Amino acid sequence: MRYLGIDYGSKRVGLSLSDEEGHIAFPYKIIKNDLALVDKIHNICGEEEVSAIVLGESHDLSGKPNKIMGSIEEFKRNLETELDLPIYFEKEFMTSIFARGNDGKVALSTTRRRGGKIDKKIDDSAAALILQRFLDRKNNKK
Repeated sequence: MRYLGIDYGSKRVGLSLSDEEGHIAFPYKIIKNDLALVDKIHNICGEEEVSAIVLGESHDLSGKPNKIMGSIEEFKRNLETELDLPIYFEKEFMTSIFARGNDGKVALSTTRRRGGKIDKKIDDSAAALILQRFLDRKNNKK
C-alpha cells in the first residue's frame, strides 16, 4: 500500500511517497499551490498508484490550530470530493525544523538553481517526515 504525504503551504506544497509496502517515506516533489493543485494531486495519485493520503495537521506550541489549518481542512474536503482515497491527518509539529537538520542546513530536500543562487526548499522533506511519523505509528500497532 503506497501512501502520499502532503505538507500543505500557502505558496508551495511538499509531497512525499512511501515505498510500496508502506514502511519508508521519501521526499517526492514540491509543487505550486494554485488552482490546479487538487488536479495535480489527483494525477500523482494515479501515476504512483497511491492508496491513501497523509496530510500534515498544523498546530501551534499550545496545541491550537495554526492560521493555515482552516485552509488545510478546506483542501482536505476538496481532495475527498475529487478522490476516492482515505485521507488521514498527522501532526506536522516541527517537521520543517527537523527537515533542515541539526545544523540548520537543508537535509533531504529538493535543491534548485534560480538566477545563479541555490534555492533550497524543504517542503518535500517535511512531507516525508510527516508521512514517516504516520507510517511508524501505523506499523508499530501491528
